[in-house]
Amino acid sequence: MKVKKILKAVLCVVLALVVAVGGYVAYVFLSYHRLPDHLALEVAHANGRTVEQDAPYHIVSWNIGFGAYEDDYGFFMDGGTQSWAWSRERLDANLERIGQFLAEQDADFYLVQEIDLDSTRSYHVDEEARLESTLNPDGAYAHVLAQNYDSPFLLYPFTQPHGASRSGVGTWSKYGIGSALRRSLPIETGFTKFLDLDRCYSVSRISVAGGGELVLYNLHLSAYTSDGSISNEQLRMLLEDMQAEYAAGNWCVAGGDFNKDLLGNSSDWFGKSDIEYTWAQPIPLDTFYGTAIKLIAPFDGAAPVPSCRNADGPYHPGQYVLTVDGFLVSPNVTVTESNVVDTQFRCSDHNPVYMDFRLR
Repeated sequence: MKVKKILKAVLCVVLALVVAVGGYVAYVFLSYHRLPDHLALEVAHANGRTVEQDAPYHIVSWNIGFGAYEDDYGFFMDGGTQSWAWSRERLDANLERIGQFLAEQDADFYLVQEIDLDSTRSYHVDEEARLESTLNPDGAYAHVLAQNYDSPFLLYPFTQPHGASRSGVGTWSKYGIGSALRRSLPIETGFTKFLDLDRCYSVSRISVAGGGELVLYNLHLSAYTSDGSISNEQLRMLLEDMQAEYAAGNWCVAGGDFNKDLLGNSSDWFGKSDIEYTWAQPIPLDTFYGTAIKLIAPFDGAAPVPSCRNADGPYHPGQYVLTVDGFLVSPNVTVTESNVVDTQFRCSDHNPVYMDFRLR
């Protein structure tokens, strides 16, 4: 009789676990969704300022790592141990540093990636509002935010579940954004889609004096994929979009996190790492065939600085570093300088990158 009771108890526990796991799997599948393509975006602080041909402009792009990736941070999906920002207090302080740094650049345009809106990992802080308060307190910049993904609650790691994440890409412009939309990027169709989630780039249109538009793209391509091919498809889609706008007589500038080795040989410049990774591959040579769009990889050969580190632990010599952040321009955009700002990864696993350009 006692053995039967023990077996019954064990069976009940196993059944409860099966039901719980099954329920969670069903929740993840049922919660998964993608936003529609060509989704119109709201423009905050709209103004009537136009850009001009042959005037100098300065653009800054930065993946801020949802404010968590300070130089002593390692993320669990990159080989580290952390799944949340260290604490709410450290997150707040780091977001303040990020906003202040951006404001000090006095750029004409800002492209910022991985801005959390309501995420477990960032203590449900509205990071868009935090950046607005520091970077744009008087509303001088027109502003657009596109939601990049909205993930269901992730139970792993079990000691501190990553939870639900809602994050986006934000664009700030000193000049009037007449309209903006969100373009949905292709993603993998297998189970990996639950890790990489929804992906997009935003398109902001700014009038140019004398006619035409500056079309500004903000992108954050896929990282956690099976073989890297999906980000190649995403890039080709963006290039086709830019080529069509250029053919229509517009000027095109894109910037953001490509999750690709933009130099093609980053290890030759920054040294071999103690651990090699394959998540950031060089862009295939045929990717740009059929387009006139040019890749601008921020770089100074005399003093090379990487734009990204692999967050498998605190920043240290020998860590995997490379350049994945950069820009794309149409042939009627002249680039005078582009480089990486060496912040020693104090605020993010990415260093900011910038580009100076003129419209021809």
